[in-house]
Amino acid sequence: MDSRRLEAFTDGVVAIIITIMVLNLVPPRSSDLSSLRASAPMFSAYLISFVNVGLYWNNHHHLMHATEKIDGRVLWLNLALLFWLSLVPFVIRWNNDTDFAVGPTAAYGVVLGMAALCYELIERVIIAFNGPDSRVARESGAIEKGWSALLSTLPLSRSHS
Repeated sequence: MDSRRLEAFTDGVVAIIITIMVLNLVPPRSSDLSSLRASAPMFSAYLISFVNVGLYWNNHHHLMHATEKIDGRVLWLNLALLFWLSLVPFVIRWNNDTDFAVGPTAAYGVVLGMAALCYELIERVIIAFNGPDSRVARESGAIEKGWSALLSTLPLSRSHS
């Protein structure tokens, strides 16, 4: 199966998610700029969420362009990714409505963590389906090598005597 349809479907769902997020922003009732201060927490949550969802959209686009073929496992994992991303507007609104209480904030972390897990699984399944010499495998390996090289330079990995 070709990955273009999956990419187009994901593009549409992500556009809807971002639209719902912005519709959750409630403008202040007053016209003076100081009234925007009360909207700052929700706007900050929106901004962070917009960047997160945008990163998934961008990375998904590049992943699909590097993918030769996909199978049913990728389709189902992509739906799981979209499920978790579709909960982002809900949890940012829940956070705002509860003044960013512990439970809703933890739920936000779980939603983003599950989206990350789904994306990682999509990438691994694509590599398994397309083979270790596929473009995705090669590019993914380069990223992992880059991260491990970066992490090895951190002071935590060295003993200080």
